[in-house]
Amino acid sequence: MITGSLQKKNGSYYAALNLRVDGKRKVKWIATGLPVEGTSIRKAQKALDQIRAAYEKLEEEQLVRSALETQRRINPDAELMFQDYMAKWLKSSRSTIAATTYTSYNDMVQSRITTWFTAHPVLVRELTAEDINNFYDSILADNCTTNTVIHYHAIIRKALQNAVRRDVISKNPADQANKPKKNVFLGSFYSEEEMMTLFDVADGDPLEVPIKIAAYYGLRRSEVLGLKWDAIDFDKKTVSIRHKVVELQVDGKSVTVGEDVLKTKSSFRTLPLIPAVEELLLNVKEKQEMYKALFKKSYCPDYIDYVCVDQLGKILRPNYLTEHFAWLLEKYGLRKIRFHDLRHSCASLLLQNGISMKQIQIWLGHSTFSTTADIYAHLDYTAQEESAATMGSLFKKDRSADKKAAAGQ
Repeated sequence: MITGSLQKKNGSYYAALNLRVDGKRKVKWIATGLPVEGTSIRKAQKALDQIRAAYEKLEEEQLVRSALETQRRINPDAELMFQDYMAKWLKSSRSTIAATTYTSYNDMVQSRITTWFTAHPVLVRELTAEDINNFYDSILADNCTTNTVIHYHAIIRKALQNAVRRDVISKNPADQANKPKKNVFLGSFYSEEEMMTLFDVADGDPLEVPIKIAAYYGLRRSEVLGLKWDAIDFDKKTVSIRHKVVELQVDGKSVTVGEDVLKTKSSFRTLPLIPAVEELLLNVKEKQEMYKALFKKSYCPDYIDYVCVDQLGKILRPNYLTEHFAWLLEKYGLRKIRFHDLRHSCASLLLQNGISMKQIQIWLGHSTFSTTADIYAHLDYTAQEESAATMGSLFKKDRSADKKAAAGQ
C-alpha cells in the first residue's frame, strides 16, 4: 500500500507519495491542481486519495508485468513433476555417463523414484528436504540397507545440482536431506586350505579360469570377465587390468557389454604375471585354438579377444558366473561365499603373509588407502599382536624398574 500526505507549496496542494523506485523508497510530489486558498481540506484530501489510488493501481500493474516477465524467464523444467524431471535429466545425461551407470540410474528412476513420487506428487521447484527424507524412509521401511539410500541420495543430489546450474531451482534441497551413514559390510573369505579345495573342485569346470584369476589377483567379477589376450604380456610377464564386462538390461533383454571404463582411475593397473596363472593362461590359449579348429564356423568370432569364453567362443555372462559359482560350492559342500569374496580372500591371505596394507591397496586397485584399511583392517591381526606385545612390555618394564628401585632403598 502506498502511503502519502498533503503538502502545501507555492500556494497549492501537493500529494507527497512514498513510492518504490529502483528498489528504494522515495518521496514523489504530485500537484493536485488545487489552490490552498478557497479549497477545503476535505476536497484536498479526496484529491490525495484519488492520486494515491491511481499510483497504487499503476504499481500493481507493474508488479504483475514483472511477475509475468520473471515467469517467462523461469526454466520450464521448474514446472515438471519431480519424477518427470529425473527422467528428463537422465535422458540428457546418457552420453556423459558409462552404460553401466546409466542402466543403474535408469533402474532407480523407473522403479522407486517414479513409483514413490507419482503417489506423492510434487513439482521440482517445490521439492523440499522433507519430501526427500520421506522417500528415504520408504526405502528403509522396505528393509533395504542404508547403502541403498546412499545410492538414491547420490543420483537425486546429482540431478538437482544440475537443476541449480540451469536455474531450474535456486538451491539443492538434497543438501539438507538426511543422508544416512554407510553400513559396514564385512565380506566372507576363504582360508588357504579352503582355497586349495576350491581350486581342486574347479579343475575342468567352466569357471576354472575366472575363479583362479580372481583368487590370485583379487579382481572384481567385471574385471575378470573383461580380461583380454592383448592385456597379457607373456614376454614382459605382466597382466594389465583395463577393461570390464558387465550385463545390462536393454529393452527388457539381458545384454553383455564390454567397456574400457573401470570403477575408479586406480582400477587401471598392471601387475606381475604369476607363474601359476601364466601356465593356466597358456593352457587356455591352446584349448581355444583347438576349439576354433574343431567347431569352425560354429565358433563365435565376436569375443575372440577375450580370455573367459566357453567352448564355442561365447563370453561368460556375469550373471552366469555368479549363479554357477554358487552351484559349484553347493555341489561339493564348500562353505557358501559370493564370487566377490574371492577378492576378500585374496586380501586376507596377503595380509596373513605379511603384505602391507599399502601394497594390497595397489594390488586390488582401490582408489585410496583408507578404502583398503576400512575394509581389511580388522583382518590385520598381526598388527594387533605387535601392539599388544609392545604395550605389555612397556608396562612390565616400568614395574620392574620400580621394584629394583624399591629394593635398593
